[in-house]
Amino acid sequence: MPPLRSDGFSPKAEHPEYAGQYRLGARLGTGGMGVVHLATSVSGMRLAIKVVHAEHARDPEFRARFRQEVSAARKVSGAFTAPVVDADPDAERPWMATRFIPGPTLAEQVKQNGPMDAVQVRRLGAGLAEALRDIHRAGVVHRDLKPSNVLLAADGPKVIDFGISRPADSDLRTETGKLIGTPPFMAPEQFQRPREVGPAADVFAMGAVMVHAATGSGPFDSDSPYLVAYQVVHDEPELTGVPEDLEPLIRRCLAKDPAERPSPDDLMVSLRSAAYGTEAFIRTQQFPSPLKNPTDASASPAPTETTLPKRSGRHRWAVAAAVALTLAASGLAFLAVPSNNNIQDAKPRPPVAAQVAFHPWSVPLTSMEKSPTPYCSSAYNALYCTVGEIKAVRLNLDSGEAAWSERSTATDRDMPPVPAGGLLLIPPQPGSDQIEALDPSSGGLRWSAKADAFSTLHPAGDSVLVARPDGVVTSLDSTTGTRRWARQLGSSGTELLSADDGPFYLTTVAKDSATTSVKAISPDNGNVLWTRRVPGILTPVGTADGALFLLSLDSVTDADAVVRLDIATRSIRRIRLDAPISQAQGAVDGDTVYVFGAGGSLLAVDTEAGTQPWRLETSAARASQPVVANGHVYLTAADGRLLAVDAAKGRLLGQTKPRMADGKYTFIPALPAPVAVGGKVFASAPDGSVFAVDAADPARW
Repeated sequence: MPPLRSDGFSPKAEHPEYAGQYRLGARLGTGGMGVVHLATSVSGMRLAIKVVHAEHARDPEFRARFRQEVSAARKVSGAFTAPVVDADPDAERPWMATRFIPGPTLAEQVKQNGPMDAVQVRRLGAGLAEALRDIHRAGVVHRDLKPSNVLLAADGPKVIDFGISRPADSDLRTETGKLIGTPPFMAPEQFQRPREVGPAADVFAMGAVMVHAATGSGPFDSDSPYLVAYQVVHDEPELTGVPEDLEPLIRRCLAKDPAERPSPDDLMVSLRSAAYGTEAFIRTQQFPSPLKNPTDASASPAPTETTLPKRSGRHRWAVAAAVALTLAASGLAFLAVPSNNNIQDAKPRPPVAAQVAFHPWSVPLTSMEKSPTPYCSSAYNALYCTVGEIKAVRLNLDSGEAAWSERSTATDRDMPPVPAGGLLLIPPQPGSDQIEALDPSSGGLRWSAKADAFSTLHPAGDSVLVARPDGVVTSLDSTTGTRRWARQLGSSGTELLSADDGPFYLTTVAKDSATTSVKAISPDNGNVLWTRRVPGILTPVGTADGALFLLSLDSVTDADAVVRLDIATRSIRRIRLDAPISQAQGAVDGDTVYVFGAGGSLLAVDTEAGTQPWRLETSAARASQPVVANGHVYLTAADGRLLAVDAAKGRLLGQTKPRMADGKYTFIPALPAPVAVGGKVFASAPDGSVFAVDAADPARW
């Protein structure tokens, strides 16, 4: 068998074929330290193999941490963990193989199916208490127990990932400058006295995990880890939604003083009755197997979302001082949270003048069964949508109230209104050969022009470009509809990408599919400014920072790379994806391209560094083109959910409830992209509605 080896940062190095004697199969997940693959032993045993990231393999500290993880995992291998089968922490790319345990993590279960009921929470607690008892008996403190580190197997929960665990009697010191753990599930002593962390910290984390299971949120909740740290140390936990009979026990687990927390044995006694009920701990049929084809929608039904309870206010005014002191002391230092004695003399800042709060809204636009999903765009301080018999409607951004609505006989609409030249342009619909320009303030007709029914409209300065499927491009004055020029610039299959200013771009794939012609064209007269022939099948995504970004497609039109074309030098940089993406759609933000594909994969590609910082397997088998704004990536799923993902970290921040139409027309051929503007996100759904949510807090959607 070929050895596992590192070739630097190349795709081959980051995605090897083997770990020792094991051939790596499907990727099960990824984390900060490495990637987990499915594999099979010689005897046929299914394994989960973690392989350390290439860049971390060269870092002595990460190697030491991984070696420690292997040692800890071997110590606690048993009924309540994933047993270690094999490992090589000293390999050029360190790896560890554990028994593969089918089932979702607690984080996935809650995200997909909402909070657990009271019986399930008790069973979860009983299983975790038993697991902690065995882990602590082995002399190990986990230190990072959280929902994503709890696997829900058919025979009870399994605790995984011992990457930052420590022997209970270890004198290993926490390194300055590092926050070790996950703040919402860390005990107060992990912030204040990290050298004194013992088994009681895992009990605190277990209490927080049970709250998450019962409510969908933790007992200490904020987007800022600094605020969470202050809450953990000083505030009482938020337990709204926790079953009443479990609240006293969970409060004991979340005691500030480690000595006041119950032991795992005490917890097992208190939760013993949960282990002997008649219901199964998990209804395994609810959880699709990770081995099923991710493109098979029937194998992974769309999840639902449970609305989370409102959180009570927190005393946060002292946090700013704590953060400032922490950052001043050591840059991004270990988060040192002061005791109450340190802030007794601090004064709260005067209250800021009250602002009118934005209230999320939802407006039904049509009751038609067929093709009911609205397509929307934003301009002129309003939202404009088209759907079914509604040619266009103007909606207030704050309230969703309609200022005007124009109707027509056409009902099959698959393009949003196009703002251009101070007007609202309605693309030609099937059965129509007209572009209509409406007054955005009144909806009145300003001009119309003939166009092919399948033409697309692209604003370009004070013009609008009308692109026909055969490669003919016509420029119209967007204010009057007067034709300025028309040229045959491409052929069948040509794609056009316009920009706010400067040239627009056309891509035409050669007949043999070996190359793609990329042209830059002046919007003033249609003259070709330059042409660059690039190997492969390319489709444009967007422009930013002096570059044109394209997706490279393989022979079956799956995206296999992102291409960056420097507009000034015409130089090419190709960044291969770790795995092909089917039906790929992209969005550009600076040097990063975000790619989404059928099956639910969303990934970030840093074209400057030539890396793929993260990849997230979302719960949306089909979704719209991604939209990047407010530091988030937004997607609209086929069931009407709006998803928000952290653009920097690839973490799902929140999602709305599904909004499906009744009847037989529930498959949507094309999905409208959401619109992000003015601190709000607007999305449309298959039930014919348009809705708005606050962009600042996706967790509350």
